[in-house]
Amino acid sequence: MTIIKWEKNESVAIINMCNGPNKQNLEFVRQMNQCFDEIMADKEVCSIILTSTDEKNFSQGIDVEWLGHKMNEQDFDSVKSFMYGMNGIFKRILFMPVPVIAAINGHAFGNGAMLACACDFRFMKKDRGFFCFPEVDISIPFLPGMIEFVRKAIPEYKFNEMILSGKRLAAQELENSHVIIKASADKEGLIKDTMAFARTFIKKRGIFGELKKRMHKNIVQIMETQDIEQIDSLNLFIEG
Repeated sequence: MTIIKWEKNESVAIINMCNGPNKQNLEFVRQMNQCFDEIMADKEVCSIILTSTDEKNFSQGIDVEWLGHKMNEQDFDSVKSFMYGMNGIFKRILFMPVPVIAAINGHAFGNGAMLACACDFRFMKKDRGFFCFPEVDISIPFLPGMIEFVRKAIPEYKFNEMILSGKRLAAQELENSHVIIKASADKEGLIKDTMAFARTFIKKRGIFGELKKRMHKNIVQIMETQDIEQIDSLNLFIEG
């Protein structure tokens, strides 16, 4: 079953998550990596837009039902593979040698919001959808690397408020806080605005990729050290 697919529009690759709430599990990781591989093989692609075909959701984050099932089965290898796989997706975006732009067309919760934060730029539509980190309410702490790459996307004062309160933010507040480039009027406006922005990038992959590697080097170092400790110990939930 195809849950992620991509299409090319001139120099822009558009990745569409197409599985309703677009919850993340091992198959999500596999298909996202496949899309990235195919896009990077096309040298004519100069930018990537990441969005969803669903009317309500960008991504609701981790597939908690799948994760709980694997934990109950004590299939810890699958859980670890998923966590490492999502970290791999985040790292690929952080180091991608072309700009990755999130077109947030609906709800972006938890790991879905983090996926948007890993991107270089974000747009969101005003008429439907919230952006939030509910981890404080469901007792799942951020991995250290997640905290670092979310901080690159969200000003510290706003990140502090969001991570500790679990508050849901709409597009206009995100634009006011400089989390997104623009709060577009509706879905049609979102695609139009994001495409116009994406087409402004005709950069050489070598220099673009090197700049991102240098910018995000410390983030990835944390992901490859501190995150490994948390994942290997399966220290993913907080009791009490």
